[in-house]
Amino acid sequence: MKLNELRDGEGARKGRTRVGRGIGSGKGKTGGRGVKGQKSRSGVAIKGFEGGQMPIYRRLPKRGFNNIFAKKFAEVNLGVLQKAIDAKRIDAKKPITIEVLQAGGVVGKVKDGVRLLAKGELKSKIDIEVTGASKAAVAAVEAAGGTIKLAAAEAAASAE
Repeated sequence: MKLNELRDGEGARKGRTRVGRGIGSGKGKTGGRGVKGQKSRSGVAIKGFEGGQMPIYRRLPKRGFNNIFAKKFAEVNLGVLQKAIDAKRIDAKKPITIEVLQAGGVVGKVKDGVRLLAKGELKSKIDIEVTGASKAAVAAVEAAGGTIKLAAAEAAASAE
């Protein structure tokens, strides 16, 4: 047998039913849609309709809101940063900026900046410049002998 001779077994694929092609076909006249009513017509849209009963999306309470002004940060954990340094994708001796993090594959798409978080352990002494950082992350970087520069703090200071 050759690759060009491969095909399905006899009867493995069923042909599509052509509806509305005469009463002899068994799917003629109404085309399998039953009789009359909204669902027999074209352009039916009754998603969420529960036959007059109050729909579930109206029975359940609504809570919270989405803040459209919330900043979306690309998050970097200290453990991931340390892994990248160990793998020589980031040079710990040079200052680490957002561009360096992107080039090293630590962050993908930077939205409103990069936020440093304290998950994991940092062993290397680093000088890092990020948009924001958690208090624990700042403490961990300083405990390792490094410095951290927050761009968000600069922006707030220059606005005043």
